[in-house]
Amino acid sequence: MRKINFAEFGGPEVLRLVEAEEPHAGPGRIRVAVRAAGVNPVDWRIREGQVLGAHPVELPAGVGLDAAGVVDEVGDGVEGVEVGDRVFGEGADTYAEFAVLSAWARMPEGLTFEEAAGYPSVVETALRVIREVGVEAGQTLLVSGASGGVGSAVLQIARGRGITVIGTAGAANQDYLRGLGALATTYDEGWVERVRHLGRVDAALDLAGSGVIPELVELTGDPRKVVSIADLGAPRLGVRFSGVAGSVPDALAEAVDLISRGRLHIPVEKSYALTDAAAAHTDSRAGHARGRRVLVV
Repeated sequence: MRKINFAEFGGPEVLRLVEAEEPHAGPGRIRVAVRAAGVNPVDWRIREGQVLGAHPVELPAGVGLDAAGVVDEVGDGVEGVEVGDRVFGEGADTYAEFAVLSAWARMPEGLTFEEAAGYPSVVETALRVIREVGVEAGQTLLVSGASGGVGSAVLQIARGRGITVIGTAGAANQDYLRGLGALATTYDEGWVERVRHLGRVDAALDLAGSGVIPELVELTGDPRKVVSIADLGAPRLGVRFSGVAGSVPDALAEAVDLISRGRLHIPVEKSYALTDAAAAHTDSRAGHARGRRVLVV
């Protein structure tokens, strides 16, 4: 089968399309014929060799956590899913023609493979950081870097829970944030004062890792009310870095419910061929996304 891997840490140029042995579903796992794979910032962070304790790497390594596809192997002890089912979920080395998933759910009706591939890690992360930052109904959450996949999910989930959301993003994405129910502002010079004019901030999330942790602490008045998923230096400022996933099956179940009820929609900004994985990483690292990027296999 064809698969993307890398034999050394480095820039996107280390990614290679190779022929590899097919993986197989062990106990408690399923294998899918991958139709699309989600492109997440954690993918290029791992490729660069950033120290992420939750994702130890042994070279050469494959790439990718999220996928949507058709079940073609079911491991021992697995119930409730059959060969031929359309599923989306999380596993390992999903930038490939076949991948083994450790958590999955049936795709909601009406969702394409490309759309479905963009949800698993994104929704799990969004649910986790909302929980960890401790924001409640009636309060205001500031989201720095709000237009990407996680930000798009956070805005919709938080608004559905009665939380006011202030989102920062580039000028081109202001209307997009407003369409998701956020109070929007750009992150260029003077953004802190503009946020203050929009209202009191009870909690804040750093989703972009753009060096704004001190300002988020200033706006909330308490480093314990700030969580980052993108700045590994956050703990030095008393801010929690959230990098270890919670229950992915629970997150997928909630994603299915929200999508099915029309409460969650994350657009696919751009799709790439498997051979263009390096370009997908380059674009993901550059930021400024509006929704998700995915590979079509």
